[in-house]
Amino acid sequence: MKLARAAYQLSDGLPKKEAFGLIAQLRRAAVSVPSNIAEGHGRLTDLQFRHFLGNARGSLYELQTQIELARDLGFLDAERVSEFMEQGSEVARLINGLIASMREMKQSASGALTPLTARSAANPASTAKKVLHQ
Repeated sequence: MKLARAAYQLSDGLPKKEAFGLIAQLRRAAVSVPSNIAEGHGRLTDLQFRHFLGNARGSLYELQTQIELARDLGFLDAERVSEFMEQGSEVARLINGLIASMREMKQSASGALTPLTARSAANPASTAKKVLHQ
């Protein structure tokens, strides 16, 4: 959520002529990151949750690409972009860690899908909430 708010703040500095182009695309990608995490968290299986985490990661990379493009076009200050990219890298690290921990849980179980309510002490659900608010 924090990253999405930061993306909105950065996009406020883009030229108004980009309202239906880069600004709209950037904001859609920014909203998609926490939205996919939240939607996946609401699904019934780890497999579904992992799918939505993958979508969130894809939207994050899309967002970072759009921010880099805005910088390259001279729309954004390099220092602000650098701070944003660091924050995005932290979110990517958390998403990747959550995906990896869910793979380990699946492999350690007998291959059966694990309902969200039966997750182990590693508790991906609480980790998802942490990632969601980054």
